[in-house]
Amino acid sequence: MQIELSEFYSRLGSIALILVLGFCLGKWKMISTNTNKELTNLLLMVFMPASLFVAFPSTYDESSLNLFFSGLVAGILVMISIIILSKIVFNKWWFKGELRFESQFALIFNNATFLGYPIVVNTFGPTGIIAYCGFIIAFNVALFSYGIWLFERKISTKLFKSVITNPNILAVLLGMILFLAGIQLPAFFTDAVGFVGGATTPLSVICIGFMLSRADFKLLFKKWRLIIVSMIQLILGPLATFWLLTLLKFPIEVVSVCTLIQALPTATSLGLFATKYGGNNIESSELVTISTILSIVTMPIMIMLLLG
Repeated sequence: MQIELSEFYSRLGSIALILVLGFCLGKWKMISTNTNKELTNLLLMVFMPASLFVAFPSTYDESSLNLFFSGLVAGILVMISIIILSKIVFNKWWFKGELRFESQFALIFNNATFLGYPIVVNTFGPTGIIAYCGFIIAFNVALFSYGIWLFERKISTKLFKSVITNPNILAVLLGMILFLAGIQLPAFFTDAVGFVGGATTPLSVICIGFMLSRADFKLLFKKWRLIIVSMIQLILGPLATFWLLTLLKFPIEVVSVCTLIQALPTATSLGLFATKYGGNNIESSELVTISTILSIVTMPIMIMLLLG
């Protein structure tokens, strides 16, 4: 599944326009910080789970099932590999504890949820979303377990609970069960859930645009250490993913989706996790912003080199 670059850039351009809308709404003060937080919470708890739930085909077919499990296994392997890679690259001898765990988080966890979903659905359509559903289970399990551990560095019952109660994981599992069982829900129900899930793409991109509207670009690009961390994440992540999954002969659809996801900027949850669990929340938020800006240049280049 090679990406048609002209179509990819056209879809990316549509997302970019929505990003500009979010940026302008932030600059014009039509969206406040509190509003953005509430939208983010709704996306994670309602809109995104709805979109993942209806991603499975309405009738069972073996090819979709194989694609889902290929995405799941690929996601597990990618997460383990990138975690190991992060510990090698951002080790205690080079970083001396300062921003080390935040940098590891940035390399491991990218914007697979807010930015990944709209780009995958616009680039690959229904086939890509099936592979994405498998990947996102591994991603969310790692995010709400190892991602929290990076800041707290202890295992607790709260950590376990955050994984098993995550709405995105539950939505994918429920959708998979209904798919395997051949159960078709009433049309009015699936239509309603589909309408709710359809809001995921514009709302998620608007939230990212708002985040960029709060950035002081002159100050940000004087922080060379954050720029270096961002460049490592944006280049090393997709390269490692592409080589690993190609070497292991995964389906080309899975290789393409996972490589595209790993080319995305670091997760917006880095700043939220750093604030909640005692990390460097200021530089973490700046790292997210720098990575998002740089990805505008790096992502098309990585896609052209690896998938174009």
